[in-house]
Amino acid sequence: MTLTQLFDLSLIDRQHESALEFEENSYSFGDIDRQSNQIAQLLLLKKIVAGDRLCLYLENSVDFISIYLACVKVGIIVVPINILYKDREINHISDDAAPKALIAAEPTGGELYWNVKHLIAESASMLEERPKSTLTGDSPAAIVYTSGTTGTSKGAVLSHNNFIANIINLITCWKMSSADRLLLGLPLFHVHGLANGMHCWLVAGFKLKLLVKYQHETAETAFTSFKPTIFFGVPTIYVRLLDRPAAIAKSIGSTVRLFVSGSAPLPPQVMQDFKAKYGSTILERYGMTETLMNISNPYVGERRPGTVGFPLPGMSVKIIKPDGHEAAIDEEGELHVKGPNVFEGYWKRPDATAEAFEGGYFKTGDMCVVSEDGYYTLRGRKSDLIISSGYNIYPREIEEFLLEQAEIAEAAVVGVPDQVKGEIPVAYLVTKSDVDINSLQELCKQSLAAFKVPKKFVIVDHLPRTALGKVQKHLLPK
Repeated sequence: MTLTQLFDLSLIDRQHESALEFEENSYSFGDIDRQSNQIAQLLLLKKIVAGDRLCLYLENSVDFISIYLACVKVGIIVVPINILYKDREINHISDDAAPKALIAAEPTGGELYWNVKHLIAESASMLEERPKSTLTGDSPAAIVYTSGTTGTSKGAVLSHNNFIANIINLITCWKMSSADRLLLGLPLFHVHGLANGMHCWLVAGFKLKLLVKYQHETAETAFTSFKPTIFFGVPTIYVRLLDRPAAIAKSIGSTVRLFVSGSAPLPPQVMQDFKAKYGSTILERYGMTETLMNISNPYVGERRPGTVGFPLPGMSVKIIKPDGHEAAIDEEGELHVKGPNVFEGYWKRPDATAEAFEGGYFKTGDMCVVSEDGYYTLRGRKSDLIISSGYNIYPREIEEFLLEQAEIAEAAVVGVPDQVKGEIPVAYLVTKSDVDINSLQELCKQSLAAFKVPKKFVIVDHLPRTALGKVQKHLLPK
């Protein structure tokens, strides 16, 4: 079975039902199906076929959904790009994925650029007939790029089966049904919004209110007017929601049956404060770009603060100590996972793929312990990954950019705890000559996504290193 066949539970069987609210407009499942069919016909007319790649550099919109569905129907591999990325980052992805085109709202990607509004307008004249395909569950559906500790962005190839396993698990374990209402402000270019939000909506057939992006200032109106039963967020969002007046919090909590948190660790105190104010215990879960969802606190049962719960159905997990042996109860090691949701490898990176697996298990790079009663608790990254507002930041990428500047001799970027964002990047610099910090920060803003720009630059005489020359970041001044 393919994603399209599973989506037909709503696209065809619920075609006349109200499916989506976006900005001031409403759409039925049939509306979305027909528009995506027209786009699919247009892409075929433009000689983009199954196996070709198509980059989407778009904010959340109905256009994103329709283009994505068109690609899934044809077998075109979608390459979503973070809308916060700048030319430097976009060019790396487009060079690596070698797409036929890059669809965006404004010119970017050079000759690959297609304007999204022009594409949608052009597709309006196409037939509404769905194109035929010969896809299988093993066919790739998307390549989602995730940075590695070396700073080199790698494309995780996710198949129809990977996404389907994720959908079935979440709909089952979180009791999603057509009676639900999901408020979704997470970006569709990220697997959190795409695989957990958009995919589950298309299969369960509930009502979706899609936001261009989540904004704290307008969130209250969205909650109170739409009255969702399900909400997906990252810890930063829940921290900000605690600022709401008690009466508003009680009103929102009375309609939402399930608040889910992911993409970064949720502080136990936030979970406890949220329960007290909203009357609902946040469900924390754990996933990755390469694996989608792996572990989740139970819908029925104790949602234990500080933990991510139990392995989802079909998941095999084990914790491996540095010496290669499996860890005992309450003993820390690296979490390894195996299951139908786990990708098969990185795009055009056989060496990186081989390195990522061991004995059929994917090495997550996350340190973890398991309690005697089976709850898994993450202890941090094996590497020095920084997670800020749910976004992954790999210091090496920023360090390499800083080292391109003539005034900088050495650079080390670390994550510093932040009450709202979880962590923020801070850069330690050894300079060759005087550096204008304001100019350097502005240069970073021009070349890196906003969440990657160091929030502080610290000039030091030297970086602490081991005898082999490796920077000892834990010895940097606080």
